[in-house]
Amino acid sequence: MRILGAAMAALALTASLQSPATATSRPAALKWTACGDGMECAKLTVPIDWNRPGGPTTQVDTARLPARDPARKLGSLVVNTGGGATIQPVRAMPAVVRELTTWFDVILIDPRGLGDKGSQALVECPIPQPRIDGLVLQPGADGWRAHAKANAAYDASCRKAMGAAYQGLTSWQVAHDLEALRRALGEPKLRYFGNSYGTVYGQAYMELFPGKVGRMVLDGMPDHSRPSLEHWLGAYARTQEQQLERFRDWCAAGCALGDADAIEVFDDLLARVRRAPLPAGERTLGEREFLVAVTEGLTPPAWPRLAAALRRAADGDATDLAKLRPLPPEKPGYPHGAMLCHDFMPETPGYREFLAVESRLRALAPRIGWVQGRYQVARCVGMGKDPAYPPHPVRVKGVPPVLIVIGDTDITTPHLGAEHLAGQIPGARVVQHGDGHAAYLMQGVAGLNDTCLRRHVHDYLTAGTLPPPGARCPGDLVARIPRG
Repeated sequence: MRILGAAMAALALTASLQSPATATSRPAALKWTACGDGMECAKLTVPIDWNRPGGPTTQVDTARLPARDPARKLGSLVVNTGGGATIQPVRAMPAVVRELTTWFDVILIDPRGLGDKGSQALVECPIPQPRIDGLVLQPGADGWRAHAKANAAYDASCRKAMGAAYQGLTSWQVAHDLEALRRALGEPKLRYFGNSYGTVYGQAYMELFPGKVGRMVLDGMPDHSRPSLEHWLGAYARTQEQQLERFRDWCAAGCALGDADAIEVFDDLLARVRRAPLPAGERTLGEREFLVAVTEGLTPPAWPRLAAALRRAADGDATDLAKLRPLPPEKPGYPHGAMLCHDFMPETPGYREFLAVESRLRALAPRIGWVQGRYQVARCVGMGKDPAYPPHPVRVKGVPPVLIVIGDTDITTPHLGAEHLAGQIPGARVVQHGDGHAAYLMQGVAGLNDTCLRRHVHDYLTAGTLPPPGARCPGDLVARIPRG
């Protein structure tokens, strides 16, 4: 791990010394055309590599949801919902951003390699990524090599599908795309809402273009500020371990486990599957499958299902636990998985080096959290090292206060990592809440428009009003989880 840490530190130093590319002229005005679902779409033409602004170009998909009342419009709000594409998910769930059109033209932007359905900007990788639980289910050296080989095949298929544009797959490049979009819109400052991976683009933008930052909301932040992979994995492990305790506390108020303590049930079942697999219909459930099932069930919306599955397994039937598995890989694959690796793990440990890291993660989070080490490294082991924009300590100066939203039950982007990152952004104001990942967007989907969290976000975006220090909101989504 020391070798890996040194290599990543060197890469981080190189990245931190990169200055923003200088635009030679204002981008051409966007040509908006109606494209269905109340949207207007346009292509943003950008250099493949902003270090060579006069070099080959590529196109980025954007879409506009016009403000409902143009007379009251406050300007444009650029939105990236993270998790890959933005435009297609908003078409499917327009409620995630609908309320924002009360005040703004909402401008959606997709990252490179992704785009609207049928768009030439949308790149399909013929070979999908392997399953994220692959290193958990096949824990030995042979499984490691097979998983790395599968990741390498996915990566090679994306490289071939994208051609020269593959070299633009980093958040450093996307941050420059955001600046090009701001200029094409004619906005003096970038007003931005980034969710999940969209916050990584926001983090890069703050470093590269501090003088152009307007009001910026970052909800569900991955921590791109830790050069040490082990420390980054540690935040995942500790958060997941805490999540098991939060599940126990939620269950104590009523769930399918009745009066049983959820952690005691977990411990008992783990001991049993270590002795012998549990019956699960026509198959059996071993220790590794059990750990995967509980990992998947710890996302708050899955808590009722996890509680019922644990109850049934305690009675001798693990069929429902065996059904708790990660979603299968998307077919075809898409390039966003490669960008994540370029941003967070351009260097990955070898098998023996990882085992040493894993032993320390087990000491840190011995029940379930240590499994996150294998989940996260599985994304990138075997992937290529170039291009790279590796993690580095945040170097932000001269930006106005940004609003950071952190969920206590967010295990997708661990709250411990987000808190670590927020502490490095001068003047940032944090709102913590009891919900999980993407809380602002998911509250909108659930029709919870007048929540504490959403009021803070709207007051900030529309009037610049910051919440008081230490602001905390309840878990409005968690409160609605059925207990039956």
